[in-house]
Amino acid sequence: MMTLEKFEEACEQVKKVTLKTSLVYSEYFSTVCGNKVYFKPENMQYTGAYKVRGAYYKISTLSEEDRKKGLITASAGNHAQGVAYAAKIYGVKAVIVMPTTTPLIKVNRTKSYGAEVVLHGDVYDEACEYALELAKEKGYTFIHPFDDEDVATGQGTIAMEIFKELPTVDMILVPIGGGGLASGVSTLAKLLNPNIKVIGVEPASANCMQESLKAGKVVSLNTVETIADGTAVKTPGTNIFPYIQKNIDDIITVADDELIVTFLDMMENHKMIVENSGLLTVAALRHLDCKNKKVVSVLSGGNMDVITISSVVQHGLIARGRIFTVSVLLPDRPGELVNVANVIAKAKGNVIRLDHNQFVSINRNAAVKLTITMEAFGHEHKNEIIAALRKKGYNPTIQQPVL
Repeated sequence: MMTLEKFEEACEQVKKVTLKTSLVYSEYFSTVCGNKVYFKPENMQYTGAYKVRGAYYKISTLSEEDRKKGLITASAGNHAQGVAYAAKIYGVKAVIVMPTTTPLIKVNRTKSYGAEVVLHGDVYDEACEYALELAKEKGYTFIHPFDDEDVATGQGTIAMEIFKELPTVDMILVPIGGGGLASGVSTLAKLLNPNIKVIGVEPASANCMQESLKAGKVVSLNTVETIADGTAVKTPGTNIFPYIQKNIDDIITVADDELIVTFLDMMENHKMIVENSGLLTVAALRHLDCKNKKVVSVLSGGNMDVITISSVVQHGLIARGRIFTVSVLLPDRPGELVNVANVIAKAKGNVIRLDHNQFVSINRNAAVKLTITMEAFGHEHKNEIIAALRKKGYNPTIQQPVL
């Protein structure tokens, strides 16, 4: 059972492997959603995520004999690093099975802690099945990433820290993948204050917990499709499900498109790198139907590779209307390109790419296609530039941006 005594014990244990992640007040998001918003920045932990809490506490409860057998787990990355780091501290072997789609930074960091990494399957559930097979075959001790009361108790220590820093907190938003973090945080939060609201947040296309709560039992999704790889889980935990049923007040789902623009908001307003699963609770702030409440969003991790960051930033700029592409048809005459450039310059647009295609038509005098990718200040400015082109007799067609 997850009891207050167990949580207090876990709090003492996790101090050995965690950094102090003090709450960060967000003036920007407080203004946006009409609440007093605070972030619990677990993306700043040693391993870049909260998962080290549950992994270390679980391993601390094992017998020396079970630890010496070697540890094995399955993870999309953050639990992997938590187990690997804890195993290194205890001086025992760790084998980590990760989906083949796991970002490179998570794979390399897991290896850097001395763990053996095995890549298998496209999603967490497939990796987990293989890890269980290896545990049975090799005699390893399996450390489940979420469906374990000790692991969930370790994750729940986040709630204790939130209450110590902000005793009057009204609501905690917590990401949900398999449910370990949500069950731990919500259970301890309700023990400390039965009136607090704890809201789980899932990707819209990986909402296994939401569907399970509707059904009143654990159910599996046929597929999951989300950029929030840390919460791409088909089946939530059965052991921790009763805690979710009892202590989670509601679940909000967030579309991938929302995560993309939220990533941009976090970078520009807080200079923080937060992975997509960690951004679920930030994106959910816009979905809240309450005002003037003290809300804490748990930022569960910050492990993103540079290529993914680059892609998310580009798509975020496109979604915000700050990068866009149009095409116009011009007669093939000297000076036409300059005329278009002058229109854009007067509208304060910034051209970043041009493609002047003379071969779009056999009749070059009638149609030369000019494709322009440019920067704007946002959707309003983007529309002003397009309107200026139309006013000068051009008929711009908006296209998918070419970067």
